[in-house]
Amino acid sequence: MTMDGSISAKVRFAADSDTQLRLENGLAQLTFDLAVGEFAFSCRGACSWSGIHSAFRWQGREYHTGMYESHQAYGEPKELNDRFGQGVQVVVRHEKPGLPEVEQHFYLYEQQPFFLIRVVVVGEDDMKLNRIAVMKSAKLEIEKDSGNGLFGEDQLHALRIPYDNDKWVRYIAKALPWETESYEAAALFYPGSRQGFVTGSVSHDVWKTGIRIRSEQPDKLDDFELYAGATSEMTRDTQPHGYVHGPRVASPLVFAGYYDDYREGVEAYGRANAAVEPPLKWEGGVPFGWNSWSAAMSTLDYELYVSTSDFLKREVQPLGFESDGALYINFDAFWDRLTAEEMADALRRVRANGHKPGTYWTPFAFWGGPEQFGREVEGTDGKYTYGEILLRDAEGEIVADIAGGLAIDPTHPGALRRIDWFTEKVIREGFEYIKLDFMAHGALEGKHEDPAITTGIAAYRHGLSYLAAKLSPEAAGRPFFINLSIAPLFPYAFAHSRRISCDVFGQIGDTEYLLNSLTYGWWMNDSLYRFNDPDHTVLFKSFNQEATSYQEGRSRLTAATLAGTLLLLGDDFRKEGAAERARAWLGNRAVMDVARMGRTFRPLEWGFGDRAADVFVSDAPGEALYIAVFNFDGTTAARKTVSLSRAGLDPNTRYQVVDLWEGTEQETIGELVVDLEPAEAKILKLSGR
Repeated sequence: MTMDGSISAKVRFAADSDTQLRLENGLAQLTFDLAVGEFAFSCRGACSWSGIHSAFRWQGREYHTGMYESHQAYGEPKELNDRFGQGVQVVVRHEKPGLPEVEQHFYLYEQQPFFLIRVVVVGEDDMKLNRIAVMKSAKLEIEKDSGNGLFGEDQLHALRIPYDNDKWVRYIAKALPWETESYEAAALFYPGSRQGFVTGSVSHDVWKTGIRIRSEQPDKLDDFELYAGATSEMTRDTQPHGYVHGPRVASPLVFAGYYDDYREGVEAYGRANAAVEPPLKWEGGVPFGWNSWSAAMSTLDYELYVSTSDFLKREVQPLGFESDGALYINFDAFWDRLTAEEMADALRRVRANGHKPGTYWTPFAFWGGPEQFGREVEGTDGKYTYGEILLRDAEGEIVADIAGGLAIDPTHPGALRRIDWFTEKVIREGFEYIKLDFMAHGALEGKHEDPAITTGIAAYRHGLSYLAAKLSPEAAGRPFFINLSIAPLFPYAFAHSRRISCDVFGQIGDTEYLLNSLTYGWWMNDSLYRFNDPDHTVLFKSFNQEATSYQEGRSRLTAATLAGTLLLLGDDFRKEGAAERARAWLGNRAVMDVARMGRTFRPLEWGFGDRAADVFVSDAPGEALYIAVFNFDGTTAARKTVSLSRAGLDPNTRYQVVDLWEGTEQETIGELVVDLEPAEAKILKLSGR
């Protein structure tokens, strides 16, 4: 059996001639042209990618495998039996006098439509590289199917995945021609037929990966390059990518495959990451509760915190708003406005209500100015000041800030002792949840205190893994939920959840922005992270906004239930409008059961530029399907028509349709017609009759 449970078929390696080698599994095929130093990939007769080189930048120039004089299979093919299944590894070596050697390590598995590749550059002991192009070729073709007519003429689209979730960045999926750079992963796809090619890095210990896509006319690529060593404004870097040193410098392991349904492709990419490095385990249920940021921001105080716990305990939890019998009551930023006495009493009150307290921290960001550089770092007994633990460039200057925060070097002994101090503090005080914010600061390129760590991702991984170990059940003596807020997408294996977007409040535009991230990032749930995080769920009013309409508020809650999900409320329930909506909506057990599943809905369609899909689907218990439909227009009603065959249902079966919010029932066959008020959303459960 293979990773996804499909039936195995043998992987075959053959030489068609002295210079033509072939590795195939009956579904996908790799061919190696040893005369010119290229390789090609094809799959199912529908995807053909040829003329692919690997390259690296060294001594001021780029060298690619086609420039080398000798190309040969190195050693014997190696049989594999690992977490991907059974397969074969083949190594192709490229040599030329005066240049480092290049090894391409290929992995093909039984009955899988993808291959893996890693590039290793072999040179002198003092060799250093900061850019390796793993795959570089514009000759990628996907056979154009007629599609289904939903999108008119089906056009080849590209998906850009952002590096992190800061500054309200969006996923973008638009038709060629287009020029863009995606980070860690990307896709080329036809939205009508759903055919697509998905590629991305599946190891995340050293490099930042970029995918450059350039096209000057429809359905045609002019440049496609997946490379290690990406830095840009999107990665928040002002310094070049750090150099990797040694006689053997390896790229990330990279996944590339073709799928008849692009959604299955990105889900397979998520599983491939988990096969290389499993996500952090969480044995508990979906975290339900409350977070303070939207409700109060910088005005957070003792009274709001304890009154929220009291309200939820008294008026909402009895209605069924809970998960595994518990709620988390979480401080966000400005928790330090409480005195030590207020904090101790607040935690006592929350625990007396049977709730679990949560806290907030920015482990790799410093918010002070030069006048505070001399301040002692907590937990270091005066050995280090903040000025000493800040990340600096090669000239010793402090690296430029992000959003007003200066980066702390995650490799500095003072930064690690600060982590010791804070984690010991929150464990001692009884917290059981932590939101870690502004994490991208820890992944910035610069000169790190530990000379063995030379790249931003390596430094970030070092600090984050150290922090996660301090909060492990073994260290804390209890489960401790770790949530990433503003953070790079990768590495992922040191937190239970990650917010899929930047800050999201309560208006319909906020809901659409959140669902843009869900449209193209749903697959991270239970593959990279146990849960996607849709941010604090505002039912009535954020501190920084006017009160939302009834439908706006319910759409925001609906979007959160689809995310797979942390369901942390974000209102001040001393406001009657917020309390009224909480009592009315959070007692809807059918909707709350959707959130308690911990399963993210799939988008029905892709290809909306930088906008969100408005229809999402998920399996329901038994032979049933959930369909969620949104109207993002806050002023105009809408009628949405959903093709049941497109949603994976039998178009000839009559289905019973239950509206989970209203409790109404109807029947339909072939298609689902949904009428929505301005800013309204519905969750519908379809069962066969």
